[in-house]
Amino acid sequence: MEKLGSKFSTSFQNKVISAILSDRSFTRQIYDILKAEYFDSEASEWLVKTILKYFDEYETMPTLDVLKVKINTIERDVLKVSVVDTLKFAWNHLSSDDLVYVKEQVLDFCKNQSIKNAILDSVSLLEDGKYETIKKNIDTAMKAGQDSDIGHEYKSMIVERYEDSVRNVVSTGWDVIDEITQGGFGKGELILFAAPPGIGKSWSLVNIGVNAMKKGKIVAHYTLELNEGYTGQRYDAVLSGVAVGNLKYNMEDVKKAVENVPGDLVVKHYPTKTASVNSLKAHMDKMTLQGKKPDLVIVDYADLLRGPSKERDTRSWKKSSKTLEVWQVSMKFQYSRHLKSIEVVQKMTLLQVRRLLGHSQK
Repeated sequence: MEKLGSKFSTSFQNKVISAILSDRSFTRQIYDILKAEYFDSEASEWLVKTILKYFDEYETMPTLDVLKVKINTIERDVLKVSVVDTLKFAWNHLSSDDLVYVKEQVLDFCKNQSIKNAILDSVSLLEDGKYETIKKNIDTAMKAGQDSDIGHEYKSMIVERYEDSVRNVVSTGWDVIDEITQGGFGKGELILFAAPPGIGKSWSLVNIGVNAMKKGKIVAHYTLELNEGYTGQRYDAVLSGVAVGNLKYNMEDVKKAVENVPGDLVVKHYPTKTASVNSLKAHMDKMTLQGKKPDLVIVDYADLLRGPSKERDTRSWKKSSKTLEVWQVSMKFQYSRHLKSIEVVQKMTLLQVRRLLGHSQK
């Protein structure tokens, strides 16, 4: 009798790792389908989990140097040795001729492993008489290896698209803006503040941040122009109603206002052109690990982020903006996984918008 689940050998499973390491397009296609738990060995499971997490954060595959750094964080020597051996095998087969076949069989592998795990889990459930749970697990396992969500089915989901969850908004604090934006800013929306220099774009963003804090939200404010302390003083001024120049003479009022606001704020400064979109994502992950997952993200301002080109012409800016757009879309995809509450507010000058649209500078 064939051993349960032995259709896909250890060698095959390790070549699946080779496939995801060598083909980013393939990894993107199976990202939502492949699970680390489908792999039999703990070492393979650790590698797949690490690779997919890195891909999720940076949208590229980890290099061998990156994986070495990750492996050095493993505390158990036995697991570390096993991971190294598995990685050596996978790395040595990045160009194997049978990787095309391996990729074709991945969906069957996912279904096979999912059913196998469901059957194994059913043993204890059977003893407890939880037959409905067993049936549910098996039915779910039978669907493994396929993405059942085809999108918004227009005719059958009329009610769903008018539910509050479709666009959960937060008021801006300005009635006229809330009226124009149908209640405020919604999750996953990219809001651009455009105006000539000196009009008050930065102050507007601070007011947006303060209003979110008053609603109990956590705000991440990235400043690539003003320093952290001065940006913090602007929040103090809006919260307390005291002018910036008089804040140090009214510290008690400032402390009281800050302590009474239910939300929280983290201000992070990056020198001009030193931070990329991935830098901000990495910082947000750090905030999340420390229990301060941001609800609202403010970038002041987008043009000072480091892009792929140092040129200043319109074509260069459009190319750089693609990095920003990818970040915006990525945030929307992860909502379904772990970043559902993030909103993005960014600022550009009117001149930058005109350049982006291809207009002249006149």
